[in-house]
Amino acid sequence: MKLKLRLLYKLFLIVLLFSYGLIIAGGLFPLLKLLCSINNDKNKRNRLKTHWLKLFSAIMNLDIVLEGKLPQPGTFLVSNHISWLDIIIIGQYLPAYFVAKSDILSWPIIGYLSRQGGTVFIRRGDKKHIKATTEQMLWILKQNNNIIAFPEGTTTQGDDVLSFHASLFQPALLTKSAIQPVALQYYGIAKQQVPFVGDDDFLPHLIKMLSLDKIAVRVSFLPVINSSGSDRQSVSIEARELILKVIANNLLVDDLNQQPVKSAFSQQK
Repeated sequence: MKLKLRLLYKLFLIVLLFSYGLIIAGGLFPLLKLLCSINNDKNKRNRLKTHWLKLFSAIMNLDIVLEGKLPQPGTFLVSNHISWLDIIIIGQYLPAYFVAKSDILSWPIIGYLSRQGGTVFIRRGDKKHIKATTEQMLWILKQNNNIIAFPEGTTTQGDDVLSFHASLFQPALLTKSAIQPVALQYYGIAKQQVPFVGDDDFLPHLIKMLSLDKIAVRVSFLPVINSSGSDRQSVSIEARELILKVIANNLLVDDLNQQPVKSAFSQQK
């Protein structure tokens, strides 16, 4: 009974959060655009987006161990991809534009919020759309904004990292932007429950996540890659190998009843 009440309470909070998100996206964002200068509008939007993601994180009870240095503005970040939760986890720490598959547009409420938040959507197999997406990413990086992409192109169980789509790195190379890999790993019961793979639908998966007592995850911001003189294929391979190395090393301490060990450079959220 207690677990059901807790789930109902969390669902109530999620409804409030999504309502708040609709007010921000549909009301505050257009108002800011009318009343503020371009830079001021950008700063206020960024604060609202990260604030909303932090509220989402609190409701989900994300227990995050953060490692490494956060990026400088204008960085192209690439991460392994396990779940839609990855976006909440990384996005709450820095203002950024996410690159996501166009499938998200069909998700109730989340699709609208993602579009209003500036997400760059990729439509696989559409060459004209891919070209337009590349130009959009170039513009974002030239404006000194961060981009967060998941070059695997799909989600996994988290024990491995699929080959990266090298074409995603082209805008970063053309703008000579910093390229920073990010490694994500879930622990404990979350390791089995969090992966959003196969035929999973968003709403049932969200309810399953809310049913968990907490979701333990480690986020490792790795050193920036020196991409000078490199092509997109070599950079994508290097980024993947760096992430894979961190995941393989951390798997040695992963256990269903063990939390990740904090290094001297970690900080608890």
